[in-house]
Amino acid sequence: MIWHRARPVKSRPLSGSGAVLDWPPDRRLRRPRRCDLTSSTPDALWASGSVRLLQPAAVVCDGLTRSVRGVRLLDQLDLSIRVGARVAIVSEPPESASLLLRILAGLARAGSGTIRIAGVSRGDDSLSGWARRIGYVGPEAGIYPWMSPGEVLDLAGTLAGYEPQERQRRMEAVADRYRLGVWLDQPVRRGDAALMQRTALASAMLTDPEVVLLDEPLRGAEPAERRRLLNLPGRRRTVLLASRFPASEAGIVHEVLLLREGRIALRASTRDFEEHGLEFSLRGIEVLAESWAADRSPAGAAAR
Repeated sequence: MIWHRARPVKSRPLSGSGAVLDWPPDRRLRRPRRCDLTSSTPDALWASGSVRLLQPAAVVCDGLTRSVRGVRLLDQLDLSIRVGARVAIVSEPPESASLLLRILAGLARAGSGTIRIAGVSRGDDSLSGWARRIGYVGPEAGIYPWMSPGEVLDLAGTLAGYEPQERQRRMEAVADRYRLGVWLDQPVRRGDAALMQRTALASAMLTDPEVVLLDEPLRGAEPAERRRLLNLPGRRRTVLLASRFPASEAGIVHEVLLLREGRIALRASTRDFEEHGLEFSLRGIEVLAESWAADRSPAGAAAR
């Protein structure tokens, strides 16, 4: 986790679009100021009023850039996500959001720029660094069909360095939450796609990670069950969810980030959609982004 003080900086239009970074217009960007405190800090410090002043951030990206096959998917991206935020990331093209999560998870490299996540730079994959503090679930479960959920969870616990007794305790806890009990010793191929996806999510949550990165998660689950499973417990747990269908994330996230051509075109809370009479949907996100871009244009500024 990174800490930063509120420090207003001047917003500027994005090149070629007229859009700017945060919604609503009077909301200020904040430049991160880092120190060594993490979200593992004792509860006594979290209870203090200084936490609200320092505004802790779980994810910070500075100047993140990456092109794939000649297409710029991330373009000098600056981003700060506070601890405890639940954010849907929508992008045009859709590959930008997935790539951002893969970079944050350490599965892909940026062309340039730096990141810190849960207070740790990418280079630290030790048990006290990313190994236990970050969970990632991609659009594909990445589980061999002959493996059982129990084997997947045991492997995850072993890779995280837990002793057998602690590993067993954690396996039982996630197996119960993600309803894997009757399937625990059976190959996942005997179940449906939702079983494999639940197993992947349970594996990612085994370490009780501070930051959870989800790329189109649990699409095989029923909507109500999906919502229940993705409402992850933990007031200080930060969730970033890449989605091509943001309407399905209502009730799961509290904020949305729209990336266009690798830059932030809109950042808004779900309350902003209610205040403007818009549905929390792909179309609603586009309308809100266009409305704010028009408001920031020279003609819009003159009208004010």
